[in-house]
Amino acid sequence: MTDAERSAQFTRLYRQHANGIFKLCLGYAGEESLAQDLLQECFVSVWNHLHQFRGEAQWSTWIYRIAVNICLGYLRKKKLPTVAADTVPLAHLTEEAGIKEQQVQQLYKCISRLPEADRVLIALVLEEKPYTEIAAITGLSENNLRVRIHRIKKQLTEIYHQDG
Repeated sequence: MTDAERSAQFTRLYRQHANGIFKLCLGYAGEESLAQDLLQECFVSVWNHLHQFRGEAQWSTWIYRIAVNICLGYLRKKKLPTVAADTVPLAHLTEEAGIKEQQVQQLYKCISRLPEADRVLIALVLEEKPYTEIAAITGLSENNLRVRIHRIKKQLTEIYHQDG
């Protein structure tokens, strides 16, 4: 692959996947600036390892696996505390948008209280990734994945009700 082809491929991959990877990172970090840093680190790794892609999985699976590993590695190094509800500032929003933003913040607060492995799964579900792709990214069987996601949703509901 020439440098121009590599650069074009990377640009396509970034445009296709950066938004989803950012949301995944935000689910881990809980704040936009840290999520941006993790996103950047993910795509630096994608660039550095682009030549190693063997085509055994989809591009999205490969990129999400890199992102999950970077996010988990960062959390293990930093032992981040749970995200406070007021971490993401509410800019001048309409009341309806403000309510939706508060609900999103509450969701991320609840997700931040989950164990690391569960955060990976629920972030991928929120990205509307197919279960087959999530299974490939995480290395779980689809049946095990379905059971775990059901339990995670139940746990999130309990956390949400505890926080009132």
